[in-house]
Amino acid sequence: MDREVAPEFAKSERNKKWILGLLIAVIIAAGVYFFKKFLSSSIEISRIRTSVVQTGDVENTLSATGEVIPAYEQIITSPIRASIKSILILPGTKVEPGQAIVELDKSLTQIEFERYQDQLELKKNGIDQLRMKLNKNLYDAEISDKIKLLNINKLKADLEDAKRLEKVGGGTKEDITRAENALKIAELEKQQLENDLSYNRLSMGASLRETELGAQIEGKNLKELQHKLKMADIVADRKGVLTWVNENIGSSVNEGEMLARVADLGTFRVEGSCSDVYADQVKAGLPVIVKVNESVLRGIITQVKPAVKDGVIGFVIQLENAKNESLRPNMKVEVFVVTNRSTKTMRVANGPAFTGKRKQFIYVLQDGIAQRREVEVGLSNFDYVEIKSGVHVGEKVIVTDMNQYEHLEEISIKN
Repeated sequence: MDREVAPEFAKSERNKKWILGLLIAVIIAAGVYFFKKFLSSSIEISRIRTSVVQTGDVENTLSATGEVIPAYEQIITSPIRASIKSILILPGTKVEPGQAIVELDKSLTQIEFERYQDQLELKKNGIDQLRMKLNKNLYDAEISDKIKLLNINKLKADLEDAKRLEKVGGGTKEDITRAENALKIAELEKQQLENDLSYNRLSMGASLRETELGAQIEGKNLKELQHKLKMADIVADRKGVLTWVNENIGSSVNEGEMLARVADLGTFRVEGSCSDVYADQVKAGLPVIVKVNESVLRGIITQVKPAVKDGVIGFVIQLENAKNESLRPNMKVEVFVVTNRSTKTMRVANGPAFTGKRKQFIYVLQDGIAQRREVEVGLSNFDYVEIKSGVHVGEKVIVTDMNQYEHLEEISIKN
């Protein structure tokens, strides 16, 4: 049979429950406090880099590489087949217009030039002989025509005599017929002579023109060889620096083989290259940023090379300041092709905090606390990143890589 619980005992049990509940609440509060304490980490300010949000322009760029080359480089080749006789200037020497660089042995070409001269003289002499021969043939034909004319006149007189004799009974009709036939034959022969004479006059001009044309060809060949002999005096066309020369004295060089290079080291251009993945974006006329050590130069793409080699597309850059003192031949430079541009937009300095995603989390520093915010990123280049939303002008953004703290909403920044 159940007995009624004593009031003191019931009160004691209720107190125990209250104490246990209070103890659990204290433990939970302490756990929350220490959990928050665990989550709210801190970092020294010397370990981070910040950038103030400002308004400005941002250019979207593609990364590429480039090589500085002289804007003008004269490649001097051998105009004739010859041998190198002597080197007059060594590489690295400044040259002036008209200054000799290499001396070639031109003796074989000189002999060939003299042979061409003899052949041309033979052609001219042949023309004179042909002209005399043709003139003689023409003269002979004209004399034969005159003789035939005299013969015709005689035959006409004979015909008239035969007719008169026949009237007085001193001749016959057969005599008249023979005289008429002889006259007709003579007249036909004269027509043939006149035709030959006309043909000789025409053929004389054609034969002379053909022979004279052959002589003109020989003359042009002679002038061409004479020009090559003159060009075989290897000299600089303009002021510059000799960057390379064939120093193999005594070696033979063929026509068109390179002998020297003279560069104008006062002005330069850049030959850039990038992955063919960007082939559709790289076009002539696009602005370009070239980083030369600590200098930043501007330029424009003037030519995109049509061929793709080993997955790389090449292009030529004309610099606005092509005479910059930082430029050196064969120098490797960083090239950034500007493909888009935003004006008067919010921007911060580029840094490891920006991963290239359109939307991402960054930390904004305010009153010693770095707060995590989601921002929308726009265009970017090696200097700036455009932020379309999530921050305000004047706020400080941490641009250091904060991936290890990405689980924290807030971070204390210690001085």
